[in-house]
Amino acid sequence: MSRPSFLSTLGQSVRARLTGLGLFTRFFFMLLQRSGIVFKRPRLVSQQVHFIGNFSLLIIIVSGLFVGFVLGLQGYYTLNRYGSEEALGLLVALSLTRELGPVVTALLFAGRAGTSLTAEIGLMKAGEQLAAMEVMAVDPLTRVFVPRFWGGVIAMPILAAVFSTVGILGGWVVGVLLIGIDTGAFWSQMQNGVDVYKDILNGVIKSIILV
Repeated sequence: MSRPSFLSTLGQSVRARLTGLGLFTRFFFMLLQRSGIVFKRPRLVSQQVHFIGNFSLLIIIVSGLFVGFVLGLQGYYTLNRYGSEEALGLLVALSLTRELGPVVTALLFAGRAGTSLTAEIGLMKAGEQLAAMEVMAVDPLTRVFVPRFWGGVIAMPILAAVFSTVGILGGWVVGVLLIGIDTGAFWSQMQNGVDVYKDILNGVIKSIILV
């Protein structure tokens, strides 16, 4: 029996990936179609926001604090070469609100809340709870998946904001309390340089997309 050619194997792999992408896209639009339950039964979503946010908050705070420490220390050494130590607050704030806050929070969110939700739904599938819901004329997508999806969409920007806030406080601890930068210069540079729409809102949009 002849071995499959490289092109045949590549074609099968591409077809499998396109099939998976199509199934995911179809599933995503089905979630959006059934999102009316968010307004009919908001308690389902609030429970998921509490579950996702509460169990992810500690790791977000600890990680944000140490990321702020590192940014404050390394940023000071870099700015010190050019005599711009007072801009440390601006450097830390822009780095966190624009890029690091949403990205690192998304990674931590996927590692903590994402795996928890996946394991929970997997156990429901293995225990035939989803099939039992279908027998009782309850749509599993509406009752199980939609609240968890929108819970993550709502909780993610809040967690990213907490991460950035704690990281800025960590940079302030290193820059002002440990190194000795003027606290007025630290906060004033940040206040004058960070724009609500271009920087903060940009980070919020990124955090929602990264869900």
